[in-house]
Amino acid sequence: MKILKTLLVAASLGAIALASAASAQDKGTVGVSMPDKSVARWIADGANMVKTLKDKGYAADLQYAEDDVSTQLSQIENMVTKGAKVLVIAPVDGTTMTDILKRAHADGIKVIAYDRLIRNSPDVDYYATFDNFQVGVYQANSIVDALGLKDGKGPFNIELFGGSPDDNNAYFFYDGAMSVLKPYIDQGKLVIPSGQTGMNTVGTLRWDASTAQSRMDNLLSAHYTDKTVDAVLAPNDVLAIGIISSLKGVGYGSGGKKMPVITGQDAELPSVKAILAGDQTSTIFKDTRDLAKVTVDMVDAMAAGKEVTVNDTKTYNNGEKIVPAELLKPILVTKDNVQKVLIDSGYYKADQIK
Repeated sequence: MKILKTLLVAASLGAIALASAASAQDKGTVGVSMPDKSVARWIADGANMVKTLKDKGYAADLQYAEDDVSTQLSQIENMVTKGAKVLVIAPVDGTTMTDILKRAHADGIKVIAYDRLIRNSPDVDYYATFDNFQVGVYQANSIVDALGLKDGKGPFNIELFGGSPDDNNAYFFYDGAMSVLKPYIDQGKLVIPSGQTGMNTVGTLRWDASTAQSRMDNLLSAHYTDKTVDAVLAPNDVLAIGIISSLKGVGYGSGGKKMPVITGQDAELPSVKAILAGDQTSTIFKDTRDLAKVTVDMVDAMAAGKEVTVNDTKTYNNGEKIVPAELLKPILVTKDNVQKVLIDSGYYKADQIK
């Protein structure tokens, strides 16, 4: 009798587990399309999205496009064909999604643009990102503070780098930075020896480090044979590392020739180590754990037919509509707060940055 009772309890527990699993699967599959694995932050974004979706009871179909537009479109098409309930897309090129998203919406599939805005499509339901204009403001302020511009110091030589022209965020980063830097440029406290300004000139296609390094090489040889670079606006850490390599190649950071003030973004490990070593001045931390949570909350609200929480309904016009957005706050990271922001928060372990 005792054995039978034990078997019945075990069977009951098994049934509950199966019912729970079935319930989780009933919430459906969410297609998650990330641009590439060459940038560490996208790997973290993908992992955090999968974990958060599974914790909420969704299946996740995570695909990386390896920075290729046609690959990403093919992967998304496959997600649509397999019946994904929601698509979460960080586009390689935000202008190429119109046709596939039209098909997705026709099939009742909701679409969330993740961190990068999807343009030229009325079929984008929501946008989850950080305050991208503020990212640029923080980057520029780190230059202003490091150079002592508010104290009237200067003039200093600066060069400007922009992100990829096919990434809508790059324009917000650049515009945010220029809202701070332009007054100092107009006053002559910041001088651009190359004269190169504007995203059409300083943009770096696909956020490519080698392209940034090559451009910095050219700037140095053409405009700095008798001058010193005092600051470089680098919009993210990948480009910052390429720029640092170029500068070190001509002696900056050694022999009494100090490194310029250099900004960044994404708090990638190589740049965090560069900040601690004094080669890079700052980066911007965007906690992908928080972004994943906000995005999955959007998925959950749509699935339940509830109102989706957003805090911006004016800023992000994608050419077809204003896309309702939830903007998270970025954090400026310097040598002084690496421990507090990145280690104490659990984002990195202390031995990772040694």
